[in-house]
Amino acid sequence: MRCSSLVGSVIRYYPVLTLKVFDPTNLPDKITVMSTQSSGPSGSPVRLPGIIGVDHIGIAVPDLEVAIAFYQEKFGFEVAHREVNEEQGVAEAMIQVGPASHEVKLQLLAPLTPESAIARFLDKSGPGIQQLAYRVTNIEIACASVRARGMRLLYESPRRGTAGSLINFIHPKDAGGVLVELVQPAAH
Repeated sequence: MRCSSLVGSVIRYYPVLTLKVFDPTNLPDKITVMSTQSSGPSGSPVRLPGIIGVDHIGIAVPDLEVAIAFYQEKFGFEVAHREVNEEQGVAEAMIQVGPASHEVKLQLLAPLTPESAIARFLDKSGPGIQQLAYRVTNIEIACASVRARGMRLLYESPRRGTAGSLINFIHPKDAGGVLVELVQPAAH
């Protein structure tokens, strides 16, 4: 198809298609630069203390065994850890994506009861990504910094998470619509 034929086809099927051309003579008189309270002396953002990387991505699933089988069969991933967390109301499996011990894992989360947070998530959104977890060196310092930046935590104090870790969550409304988990791994 020649270029002129393609353009004609686009105009015929998409008659409201318009192109905007940048006009450097039509700029606003004033540009406002927004800053946050979480900036350093040079105006650069200050990293939340103690974040050392992404720990895992939590995926809500209705059936843990079916989900584990899927990730093993389709991707060849292995289960690194399994447990039941009665306090959180979930059965979970940490899925090892690659060979490194400090890499990002997938956390499969299945509800134990219809009242659990994961069951409510599944009812509302269906299976899929439920959370993003950052690994921190000190959960208490990270939580204090989150509060100092005006963000809400779901728990007053950290709770026990997977494999003896300490966790807390930043409210999604304060984290760009994402449920963010802070994870301090258990000392081994």
